[in-house]
Amino acid sequence: MTLHQNFIAGSWVDAGEAAENINPSDTGDVVGRYARASREQAEQAIAAARAAFPAWSRSGIQQRHDILKKVSDEIVARKDELGRLLAREEGKTLPEATGEVLRAAQIFDFFSGETLRLSGEKLPSTRPGIDVELTREPVGVIGIITPWNFPIAIPAWKIAPALAYGNTVVFKPADLVPGSAWALADIIVRAGVPEGVFNLVMGRGSVVGDTLLNSPGVDAITFTGSVGTGKKVAAACVEHMRKFQLEMGGKNPLVVLDDADLDVAVDVAVNGAFFSTGQRCTASSRLVVTEGIHDRFVAAVGERLKALVVDDAVKPGTHVGPVVDQSQLDQDMSYIDIGKQEGARLAFGGDLLKRDTPGFYLQPALFTETTAGMRINREEIFGPVASVMRVKNYDEALAAANDTVFGLSSGICTTSLKHASHFKRNAEAGMVMVNLPTAGVDYHVPFGGRKGSSFGPREQGRYAAEFFTTVKTAYTLP
Repeated sequence: MTLHQNFIAGSWVDAGEAAENINPSDTGDVVGRYARASREQAEQAIAAARAAFPAWSRSGIQQRHDILKKVSDEIVARKDELGRLLAREEGKTLPEATGEVLRAAQIFDFFSGETLRLSGEKLPSTRPGIDVELTREPVGVIGIITPWNFPIAIPAWKIAPALAYGNTVVFKPADLVPGSAWALADIIVRAGVPEGVFNLVMGRGSVVGDTLLNSPGVDAITFTGSVGTGKKVAAACVEHMRKFQLEMGGKNPLVVLDDADLDVAVDVAVNGAFFSTGQRCTASSRLVVTEGIHDRFVAAVGERLKALVVDDAVKPGTHVGPVVDQSQLDQDMSYIDIGKQEGARLAFGGDLLKRDTPGFYLQPALFTETTAGMRINREEIFGPVASVMRVKNYDEALAAANDTVFGLSSGICTTSLKHASHFKRNAEAGMVMVNLPTAGVDYHVPFGGRKGSSFGPREQGRYAAEFFTTVKTAYTLP
């Protein structure tokens, strides 16, 4: 089997260690073998990015545009192939995986255009005869650390703006799913990125990630992952006085009011809570439902869950694929046991399933009669597990929705303009959805949260410039 190598200083390089990428739909299927970089190789990648930065940061905007556009075009041309690869290694259904691939292409296309829209300001000084110019300049070497649940889209929304604004990159994908990341890196390399500008270092967080965090040669870190690791990233970046950006998860509420359209509410809840196997930081894991619609809503969601097909991610007709690996499956099952022990009612699912191929199949689980203090309503499970909280009215629903240390995404289903408008203003989240799933955002607008979910400037869209550039104020006396 071909060994997929790391890319450092303009060359594909081997490593002393490699790991097999296992298909969670069929544990007998090895997607590929991927090299794990050593600490020394990670340091070489940082040094290469540092050496390439002066020329790349001053390169022409047309060059950067053309490279990013080539990346976008190839991703689109290979969407079926890349979608199948993503589905095999991560467990998303094939339609979901292909959709993620296309989103990555759209992100590169968007930022190829942004290179041609770089702008600044020219202002008069308070002192007569002096001009003031405000410009944005690249930050430097960007360390990019991405999670396993969106193995091509999240790398895209970090790499594309980093390169577009003239930074150089050292990219460390999740060790669990290196396949899509490697394919993206290969496309970037063949698009003509100069030596040292882009570097791929696959491997363990304890080796590669730790090297990035502790190197004085890295000017900024953008990280998506767990809260615990995010805190370590923050501490290391403060130690080096470097810029950092964190996206760390959520415990997202979906409020369903008595006046909601029941069919819409069920569609929104099932999509947000259980699609992509619930493995989304924006998933609707807390369903906050007012008592007038509660019983009808729970019954309708249960009927919808019965109709969902849980099976091989690439099989036609599958609605929910497997959990990503045994460790995550064990975590999901542990929380299902915790919910039962805490007194919640398991209204549907929560069983391990057997299919034609050995995989990590879990029947979506729905808890009812839960309370705010239960761990299943406080802690991020990151699987196809959702809980229903019964509340009296809108005011209680809003309070329950905001009763969390997280603040990524928040949603409401209602036909009341009054309640929708109030919720948009008062939901303590970075993103608010009305009659839409909490999971699912566009590529051209800001992504990010509040409280324990995020730290630093927003990702995606024009707001990405806040992190990937630094502002310079220049005075001139002609």
